[in-house]
Amino acid sequence: KHRIDHLCQLRALQDETGGFQTCIPLAFHPENTKLSHIQKPSGVMDLKTMAVARLMLDNFPHVKAYWVMLGIKTAQVALSYGADDIHGTIIEEHIFHMAGATSPQLQTERDLVKAIREAGRDPVQRNTFYEAVNTAKHRGEAEVTSRALEATGNPS
Repeated sequence: KHRIDHLCQLRALQDETGGFQTCIPLAFHPENTKLSHIQKPSGVMDLKTMAVARLMLDNFPHVKAYWVMLGIKTAQVALSYGADDIHGTIIEEHIFHMAGATSPQLQTERDLVKAIREAGRDPVQRNTFYEAVNTAKHRGEAEVTSRALEATGNPS
């Protein structure tokens, strides 16, 4: 109920302002908090939340499956549940790991490109405004950078 209410509020605000470029449905990690007795959402619940977010927030241009929070495999599957972005390489992430995330703290661009391709999508290096940059590089071997990757195209 709370998640749906939150998504309805986001949808209404986007209708009013058009100010959001992406939605990042992040699960609450109760570890290391006063709410540690609450069960952490399962991967299935994360994917359901991703799918509902994409359906309800059709006025948002993008839905991001943040691999740091979901793990790379769940983020990869989320590309078939409405997500079109899994974020990008990160030098070192602390916030989500302090909250209990167990995903690796970094992924190489090569690994992200591989994960996106395995999901049947085309990797696109993008900037903050979701404008494609250096897309030709992703047709061949990728080199490590700190840019974000978006998954485009329809699943195979």
